[in-house]
Amino acid sequence: MSTYMLLCNFTEQGVRTIKDMPQRRAAARELGKKFGVDIKAGYLAMGTYDLIIHAEATDDEAMAKFLLSLAAIGNVRTTSVKVFPEADVDKIIAGLA
Repeated sequence: MSTYMLLCNFTEQGVRTIKDMPQRRAAARELGKKFGVDIKAGYLAMGTYDLIIHAEATDDEAMAKFLLSLAAIGNVRTTSVKVFPEADVDKIIAGLA
């Protein structure tokens, strides 16, 4: 599984319907499952981004399909960052010349 941080901002539609956020969160988790994406945690954020989501996916293609499907709904815009857990970082560093 690959790990991602999804940096999200609400669209105008997303803000207008903010009270639906609990239902949208559940729907996003279900949508993710269809593509092999597991949403591990979500955070309401203050600053540059409105939401930060920690997710895992079977591969980059699965995450891309999920993000495109999520964007098509129209409530959030996302920036995705693929991240490496500490154990993977240690393996990467161990393999350096």
